[in-house]
Amino acid sequence: MTLGGGALALLLLMFVHAGSQQQAAEARGDAFVRVHGTHFVHNGKPFFVNGFNAYWLMNLGADNAQRGKVTSALSQAAGAGLSLARTWAFNDGNRSSALQYSPGLYHERTFQGLDFVLSEARKHGIKMILSLVNYYGDYGGRKQYVDWAKKQNQIIPSDDGFFNNPVVKGFYKNHIKDDPTIMAWELMNEPRCESNVTTCRTILQSWITEMAAHVKSIDGNHLLEAGLEGFYGLSPPSRSSVNPPAHDKAGTDFIANNLQVPGIDFATVHSYPDKWLRGVDAQSQLRFQGTWLDAHIADARAGGAAEAPAGG
Repeated sequence: MTLGGGALALLLLMFVHAGSQQQAAEARGDAFVRVHGTHFVHNGKPFFVNGFNAYWLMNLGADNAQRGKVTSALSQAAGAGLSLARTWAFNDGNRSSALQYSPGLYHERTFQGLDFVLSEARKHGIKMILSLVNYYGDYGGRKQYVDWAKKQNQIIPSDDGFFNNPVVKGFYKNHIKDDPTIMAWELMNEPRCESNVTTCRTILQSWITEMAAHVKSIDGNHLLEAGLEGFYGLSPPSRSSVNPPAHDKAGTDFIANNLQVPGIDFATVHSYPDKWLRGVDAQSQLRFQGTWLDAHIADARAGGAAEAPAGG
């Protein structure tokens, strides 16, 4: 969701992908979280997830005066039994607070902020999911990548060109860090492709497949997920009636984007019933929430996956 909204996002990291390349690692006793069969494992033991969203950690970590808030948040989370945090590893654009201020060029201070977050998470026994870019314009997002490409004389009709322009894709591929505290990379925060209902599903599926293969080719240690909200597309079983109103043209397909991409290790579901069902009473929103989650759990199980719920 856009950051300006007041909705509370519920992120479920459920559904370990049984066919993942990570399965080849078996249950190695090492510092990285792995996939073994249909379970997460860490140091050879089952790893059960209970997590939260905190998009702002890197930005505060980059400010010495604010670092105490990062430490406090992670300490409180660990004290409450949380084992996983999801945060942004992006802030793109020509501004002093940016991580990447130009393609492939980074502010050292912001990188140090991310390092601080990982260090504090490690101290408190919390694993991290790092999202690599935003679909929305907040913190630069895909629009910033497209704007950078246009300055290199690329003709890109819409911001959905992020997914198929070779120059933009080259920018994206230059952005990964190695640390066992990182449980997983997230390809994008809530990717969508909405400019052309006829071609967008194919474009987005191709982008996820290409970028998943790229990430795995240079980093076989970390798990990977796409970052989707969970909207259903055309893949069977037919689930379009489960989608919230007016959200069946996002260009995404929960089943194809997750279960049919070899490099994707697990799937995500986001839920904003107060945003998606405005003007609807709380009981109806709650019923939607139950149906939404039950459908995804059933489809994950049918795809040979297991659940590892995390609320945040």
